[in-house]
Amino acid sequence: MSAQNSAGIQTLLDAEREASKIVQRAREYRTKRVREARDEAKKEIEAYRAAKEAEYRAFEAEHTKGNKQAEEEAFREADAEIKTIREAGSKAQDKVIEDLLKAVWGVSAAA
Repeated sequence: MSAQNSAGIQTLLDAEREASKIVQRAREYRTKRVREARDEAKKEIEAYRAAKEAEYRAFEAEHTKGNKQAEEEAFREADAEIKTIREAGSKAQDKVIEDLLKAVWGVSAAA
């Protein structure tokens, strides 16, 4: 009976070692799968980020183009107004100087 008990104990120890190996392989597989899932998630995040950045750049380029056109138009209009003002000033310059000189030199005693 002692030999039978010893054989039974040995069988249990062998089963325990086998179970330990199975558990270890399961842990290794789970760890490997977690790493793979993490790597996949990182790749998906990078792809999503790149797509959104490209979308943003396209949006920005489209709207910046409109702003540049409006800015250029405003500069053209401002230049035209400045030119008009300068022309008006140069046409009336002699008259303005003459009127100022009359006002300065023509001081009356009543003042």
